[in-house]
Amino acid sequence: MRVLGLGSYKTAWTWLHKLRRAMVRPGRERLAGTVQVDETFIGGTRPGKRGRGAEGKTLVLIVAKENGKAVGRIRLVKIPDASSKSLEGAIRETVDPGTQVKTDGWKGYNGLGALGYDHKVVRKSEDVGANLLPLCHRVASLLKRWLGGTHQGAVSHEHLAYYLDEYTFRFNRRTSRSRGMLLYRLLQNAVAMEPVRFKEISLSVRGRNHKIQT
Repeated sequence: MRVLGLGSYKTAWTWLHKLRRAMVRPGRERLAGTVQVDETFIGGTRPGKRGRGAEGKTLVLIVAKENGKAVGRIRLVKIPDASSKSLEGAIRETVDPGTQVKTDGWKGYNGLGALGYDHKVVRKSEDVGANLLPLCHRVASLLKRWLGGTHQGAVSHEHLAYYLDEYTFRFNRRTSRSRGMLLYRLLQNAVAMEPVRFKEISLSVRGRNHKIQT
């Protein structure tokens, strides 16, 4: 804060949220090629029940592009539940039609073929003893470690989507050799955005700002 000349924590926190909002370009391109898709629960200490809400937990859809055996670009979307409506909406937002989409056998994905995707269900018998969707599991593990380490789990459910945008921005540019230019472009986007005041950010969580425990 001192280095940046920010006078208070409130100002610093507001600026961080403004930067997070600038990390996602309007109309950004959707992923194509072959992607793995799965959901993960963020927060809480007990396992969640798939397809329905779980107290203290937030459901996040992970879309990971295959780059050989490595993870390519990713998309992370906060979703209300694992219904077909929620899953299909998030996938249509992040994945181009015609893309091969690999999922497990959850019924919420059954309609992807009708939406123009090359839907492949990965079943346990095909790869005994291994994760069905290893890229998604890797991203989920890294995401939870980042939330629990860098942010010490102090992320409200209401603000989680912006932290997902930040993690996506960082992950997709982890091998970039032009870090200075990335920061410059990010600041350009932030300055061009509509002003975001502390009250606008905090008002939505006043009185119910429960934290995610990772």
